[in-house]
Formats: sequence, C-alpha cells, structure tokens
Amino acid sequence: MLKDLFTKKKKYATIPSEKLKQDVPEGIMTKCPNCKSILYTKELMKSLKVCPKCGFHLQMFALERIDSLIDPGSFIEYDKGMMSENPLEFSGYLERLEKDRKKSSLNEAVVTGEGTIDGMKTVIGVMDARFRMGSMGSVVGEKITRAIEKATEKGYPFIIFTASGGARMQEGVLSLMQMAKTSVALRRFSDEGGLFISVMTHPTTGGVSASFASVGDYNFAEPKALIGFAGRRIIEQTIREELPEDFQTAEFLLKHGQLDKVIHRHDMKKVLSQVLDIHGAGGEEDEQQA
Repeated sequence: MLKDLFTKKKKYATIPSEKLKQDVPEGIMTKCPNCKSILYTKELMKSLKVCPKCGFHLQMFALERIDSLIDPGSFIEYDKGMMSENPLEFSGYLERLEKDRKKSSLNEAVVTGEGTIDGMKTVIGVMDARFRMGSMGSVVGEKITRAIEKATEKGYPFIIFTASGGARMQEGVLSLMQMAKTSVALRRFSDEGGLFISVMTHPTTGGVSASFASVGDYNFAEPKALIGFAGRRIIEQTIREELPEDFQTAEFLLKHGQLDKVIHRHDMKKVLSQVLDIHGAGGEEDEQQA
C-alpha cells in the first residue's frame, strides 16, 4: 500500500510540471551576453539595447542606430538598391549574400544617407554586423565613398558608425582596394574643410579599422568595443608576449591616445549634437536665413 501511495504521489508530482512547461515565444526575451540576465526585449529596446543590469552595450542594427540618432522623418537613404556580385566566382558566395539579405532585410553591410541631428544636417553611414559580419566588400566601399562625396558636395559633416570583421575575403584584392578608395575620398573631403566623425562600435577590426574608421577628426567609441587589426592570439604568437587583459578594448585605446572619447550609447546623440554645433553644422533655420 505504501508503494502504491508513493507511486501515486510521484505521478501526481510530475503531471503539473509537464503541463506548466511552455516555450517562451521567440523574441519576447533577450539574454545579456555579458551578465546572462534574462531581459524583456521590449524594455531592452527602450534602453537602446543597453543592459539595465550591467550596462553592457548589445549590438545595434543599422536602422535601429539611425532611428536613435537622426531626427524623425529626416532620413533620406542613399544607394539602397546596390548589391554585391561575385567578381571572383567564389563558391557559394551569392547564396550566402542572399541568406544575409533575408536575415537582415538589408542589401549590404552598410546603410548610408543624410538627415538631421537636432536640426543640423549631416551625412551618415552605419555598418551592420549581421550582413557578412559587417565585412567590407566592393559595394560597402563604394557606398561609403559615395556618401563621403555627397557630404563633400553638399558641405555637410560626415559621421560613420563602424562594426566590421574587416575586408571581405570572397572579393579578395577588390575588397582591399576599398581601404584606399575610402581613405582618398576622406582626404578630399578634409581638404574641402569637411568634418568627419568616426564612431567605432563592437567589433571594428581588420581593414576597416586600418582605413577610414581610424582617421576621423574625432575618433569615438562605445564602451568595451573591440577595436584592432590582427587578432589577440596572432599578436601574442608573433611577439611572444602576453598582452594586457583589456588589450584592444575602447578603454585601452583611449588610455593610449588612440581615441578622443568613449561614449555611452545613451549620451551619443547629445555628444554628436554638441560637436556638430561647435563646428557650425548648418541646420534648416540657417538655410532659411541664408
């Protein structure tokens, strides 16, 4: 009898747990990669994807970044329809591109355009790490170059937010050429007196960090962003020394004079607005008075 009672009790105890076991609908909750806290996605979005528990900055998508900075209704996108081809006939490359287009709803790893920040006109480019890890191929380099040329033509400041794994290996030397092309466009922009603000987010590495990302009139970064050229392990193996724990972080670069400021995401629009205002970036009111 005791055996029957135990069996019944055990059976009774397992039934409710099976009934209560439910899958949380996808997208409702997000896990912080840093502190592992489970967060309501809706609340996380209100916080601009900054974890309220530990302050970790989760990756922002390109259009999310633009929405957080550019005045509502003022953004005009450039070259939206530009898409990469397969000049080197790299096996499976076109299929991977199509997969990333569906995943990100973008045609390439950067979104460029113009808009206003607190009424001040600017050209902006924002890279998106969901598309081929934000790697720079021919179209990425061309879109950024065209945006710089548009800023030169209109006399607007140019702001770029980088998030990249570097040059795109599937396009070989054509990808590496974009380092020089974007840098030359920025030199011409600078010669015309243009203001260039570079904001490096996590991660900014390889050919992007070694070209346009590092030559701003102002070089900013988000907290804890990974910024560097070669990987930590490669450098340690080459120099046969152990690197500091915070090596290649935004804070390390700031301490060694390679950044002007590390900016919390909640303060980003305010700081950019202040810099634009200091440099006399033209707004709608200025145009009307002129």
